[in-house]
Amino acid sequence: MKDGESGVVTRGGKLQLSEDRLFSSDPIQRGIARELYAEVSSLPIISPHGHTDPSWFSGNENFGNPTELFLAPDHYIYRMLYSQGYNLDNLGVPSKAGVPEHDPREAWRLFASNYHLFRGTPSRMWLDHVFANVFGMEERLSASTADSYYDTIDAALKSDAYKPRALFERFNIEVIATTEGPTDSLEHHEAILASGWTGGRVISAYRPDAVIDPEHEQFKGAMIAFGDITGEDIFSWKGYLNAHRKRRKDFIRIGTTSSDHGHITACTADLSDADAEHLFLKIVSDDFKAEDAELFRAQMLTEMARMSLDDGLVLQIHPGAFRNHNQALFESHGRDKGADVPSQTEYVQALKPLLNKFGNDPRLSIIVFTLDETSYSRELAPLAGHYPAMKLGPSWWFHDSPEGMRRFREMTTETAGFYNTVGFNDDTRAFLSIPARHDVARRVDCAFLARLVAEHRMELDEAHELIVDLSYNLAKAAYKL
Repeated sequence: MKDGESGVVTRGGKLQLSEDRLFSSDPIQRGIARELYAEVSSLPIISPHGHTDPSWFSGNENFGNPTELFLAPDHYIYRMLYSQGYNLDNLGVPSKAGVPEHDPREAWRLFASNYHLFRGTPSRMWLDHVFANVFGMEERLSASTADSYYDTIDAALKSDAYKPRALFERFNIEVIATTEGPTDSLEHHEAILASGWTGGRVISAYRPDAVIDPEHEQFKGAMIAFGDITGEDIFSWKGYLNAHRKRRKDFIRIGTTSSDHGHITACTADLSDADAEHLFLKIVSDDFKAEDAELFRAQMLTEMARMSLDDGLVLQIHPGAFRNHNQALFESHGRDKGADVPSQTEYVQALKPLLNKFGNDPRLSIIVFTLDETSYSRELAPLAGHYPAMKLGPSWWFHDSPEGMRRFREMTTETAGFYNTVGFNDDTRAFLSIPARHDVARRVDCAFLARLVAEHRMELDEAHELIVDLSYNLAKAAYKL
């Protein structure tokens, strides 16, 4: 098969978004879901964790062409195409060498001719939502409509109505959090604050993985930059911790309310000061084993929780992603190129040191995510249903889907309830998909609550109150927004 040839003949057709999508086919439940959805469909979007680029909102420059906006940054899309043998360079996906030479229109044609690959996936739902509601497309994307899609979207992106800030306001986003590391300058956030823009709130999340994970490929260079930007002796334990405190304060000044930690496991530790310092010196001397690196990451989660009690940042733990599984792709293209895979994750023993230390303190907010659904009812729901400091993050990444969201509610609600969860966050680089993702989450929750009402397990007035909490209030409260 040649690159760009799918071998599958697809038909065009109308692009139709049913008003009842994701609702039950049972007429009673569907009617209740419609009523609940009407309550929340127009609520503002709280997006407390994501990966959009803050320079979009500081510079407010027009987005580039459709390929640059849709394909190049979205690993959900190019991951699927890569799995079918397509070359990422032909899609304009940046590599370590930079943006490859490619024809944006040809890349879009390749995507369009393979749109059938996304049937039944959440990406298909998000994309169709964007195409219909943001760009007014009426025909489905296919090889035959590729050029008309490209031309329509390209023309729109050149207009003022499709600049980042205009779309932000059109999407009714109340607040969005980007993600920056401890060596990032935060200049774009400072520029947003200085600009006087009143149409939206853009904050950050403190993501210190590069200076916490000794096995991170950027660790050595990031540590040096960490010292430069903070003026601390980051090769001493005291100076290293002070550097984190300084950077957290810098982030808080531009509106940050959370830290975020993407560790391989959920392991935490509670070492003595002397043992923690001894471990740190092993790490920075580059004389450590894999188990030392794991222990250091574990101790640093506890240190971050200790700092959160002082400065109020919410602590997010995102474990369980085996990152960069495809070594060849990592070497050519770097991180975050669709080669991350969920892995089995244990929480009961892993979180015990942290929860024994701080889990009973209601001043602390720890939001725990998982890519291992088998842990929902066995470990995570019972833990969140007990410890005052712990809440459950929503279905994330591979489970950010209708079925994943349903499984989350089914497997956690009986033990943790709804109010030990934190609503929804979209966790995406694909800015235009944010309204679609929140719409899916709201519809799935409406359908779930409709079943509880229809089965007389909840009263309708309670469901009306609860759907507003799930769609808006819980995220706003959990992330201190």
